[in-house]
Amino acid sequence: MRIGEMVRRTGVSERLLRYYEEQGLLHPTRLASGYRVYSEVDIDTVRRIRSLLAAGLSTTIIARILPCVCIDGLTLTPVCSDTVTELQRERERITRAIVDLQASRSMLDTVIAAAPAT
Repeated sequence: MRIGEMVRRTGVSERLLRYYEEQGLLHPTRLASGYRVYSEVDIDTVRRIRSLLAAGLSTTIIARILPCVCIDGLTLTPVCSDTVTELQRERERITRAIVDLQASRSMLDTVIAAAPAT
């Protein structure tokens, strides 16, 4: 299928599909004319990429673990032993970011509370 059909079937823009290809996440076949041709497998790949992005992972991490996760309905399942460890590290990173953001919000609350009443 051509890129327009891929856009229609996945809901992902042409720009994002090209970006996924640039990042090494998606590998469409190229015709002699340069046109991209996507397969049914690529639809599944895009779904996995979107799920991993929604989980807060960077495309660098996704490139490493994409071959090691499969999608069963709406659920991603790790199939390589190292993948769970990598996902746990990413979860810890996200947790630290949440804690930092909560501290920032608390500081802003303190500043806002100190403002004179208008």
